[in-house]
Amino acid sequence: MQQWPLHALDGGYENVPFKVFTQRDLDRIEPLQTLPEAMRFEMKVVSTVLPFRVNQYVIDELIDWSNIPADPIFQLTFPQRGMLAPEHYDRIAALLEAGADKATLNAAVDEVRHALNPHPADQMEMNMPRDEEGNRLDGIQHKYRETVLFFPSQGQTCHAYCTFCFRWAQFVGDKELRIAASEASTLHNYLKRHTEVTDLLFTGGDPMVMKTKHLKAYLEPLLEPEFDHIQTIRIGTKALTFWPHRFLGADDAGELIELLQRMVRAGKHVAVMAHYNHWKELDTEAAREAIRSIRSTGAQIRAQGPLIAHINDDPDVWAKMWKMQVKLGIIPYYMFVERDTGARGYFEVPLERAWEIYRQAMQRVSGLARTARGPSMSASPGKVEIQGVTEINGEKVFALRFIQGRNPDWVQRPFFAKYNPDATWLNHLEPAFGEAKFFFEDEYEAIREGKLAAATEA
Repeated sequence: MQQWPLHALDGGYENVPFKVFTQRDLDRIEPLQTLPEAMRFEMKVVSTVLPFRVNQYVIDELIDWSNIPADPIFQLTFPQRGMLAPEHYDRIAALLEAGADKATLNAAVDEVRHALNPHPADQMEMNMPRDEEGNRLDGIQHKYRETVLFFPSQGQTCHAYCTFCFRWAQFVGDKELRIAASEASTLHNYLKRHTEVTDLLFTGGDPMVMKTKHLKAYLEPLLEPEFDHIQTIRIGTKALTFWPHRFLGADDAGELIELLQRMVRAGKHVAVMAHYNHWKELDTEAAREAIRSIRSTGAQIRAQGPLIAHINDDPDVWAKMWKMQVKLGIIPYYMFVERDTGARGYFEVPLERAWEIYRQAMQRVSGLARTARGPSMSASPGKVEIQGVTEINGEKVFALRFIQGRNPDWVQRPFFAKYNPDATWLNHLEPAFGEAKFFFEDEYEAIREGKLAAATEA
């Protein structure tokens, strides 16, 4: 395993070259050459449909190549045959084997992608706001009253791609499936008009692939008095796992750290929303140095990620990861349920099993690690937490509650669903106790119809 140099002679950090591999480079990834040819062909088939991107740091530092294919980081970053339904896999494999022309192959790939629910939870129809003239504001999502998501166009890629990613449609080159905004003024003008917003989340892709000068153009104006209502600035990123050198030896790493520090000193709560899926991601010198560097600015690091088969469906993995995060000064924040999109069939875990893993992991950590909420489904009505499986009046049920909702009045209201051991998502659940609908359904449908009507009229 290669040891990456950290400290440079000038007292800073080495500027380690960033070397990335995509589907066209599969044959150039040296460790893959030891794998069976059939496995390498499977990777080619799957990566023709779903995005693939990995870098040398992940290959050298995070993957145990003696434990393939079971290694969790290998599963996290390299395509697996089971990620496509058998009929989808066979269709694309046959075209590749037959040497199909580009147009035929692309048409088939496009059909498969659209069958994979590329934008779950009505993101395109219900979450994207409009201006005074009714024009959709691409690159902004405003689902919950206090929080706005922003997708800067310069941040719509990642240092490597997670195989389970629910935003996979951002990375396949289809403009119709992409959410992005290129003008900072679009964001700033929207926030000026919506003073109910307190939290701004930069997401992607990964905003940390951006040059600091671009990040500044979005962030620095928020220090003006007219944006005092924006109390918290969150930056969603996987860079602490996939490229911690972004915070260490990159050309503008020092400028980035200084920007975070300036935002904190100006009175903003800056939260780096770090996506972690396994404790191995925390276990390199570069990763820990990057964490220390960010924390030195006064910014917080909060950790979140989904519970996913083949990678972390084990309470020991979560308990160890949460303990390591607390030790490093990171706040465990969310355990999510794998969303109903992309390769969900390969990665999803039944809701009952997800709750059992969460509960068992919680039993193994101290109070400081019990800040992680979950298991949480980020469904269209809101974030729904599975609180447990119990029995009430002789009926076995799931106990549920909203952590966040399209209507804030739904938040923290308990409700119950019939026990279903096979359920993996909210739409698999039915109301318990003979009820015809969940308490929120009529209001949600009215909200949805209103949003869809507005989209149609525009």
